[in-house]
Amino acid sequence: MPSTLRTCPNGHRFRKSSDCPTCPHCESSRKPMSGFLKTLAAPARRALEREGLTTVTALSTRREADILALHGIGPSSLPALRAALHTKGLDFKR
Repeated sequence: MPSTLRTCPNGHRFRKSSDCPTCPHCESSRKPMSGFLKTLAAPARRALEREGLTTVTALSTRREADILALHGIGPSSLPALRAALHTKGLDFKR
């Protein structure tokens, strides 16, 4: 798919070859500076944010399979999520 020139609501101009509407400039400024979300790729971070899972405690209320089923979460995200849970003595819901 050829890339198209786009402009986000904040005026940033960028090229995208997918139908993803996310502005890379705006997204980079949203990246957390601390917490477990900072270790994740943007699609995984957005998936968890959409579900309201922004704390390790909230993450522990979900089954691993349910997290993996979210659009934006892939198998490569799970080690970081498991590590974040284990640092707090938590685990995914059974």
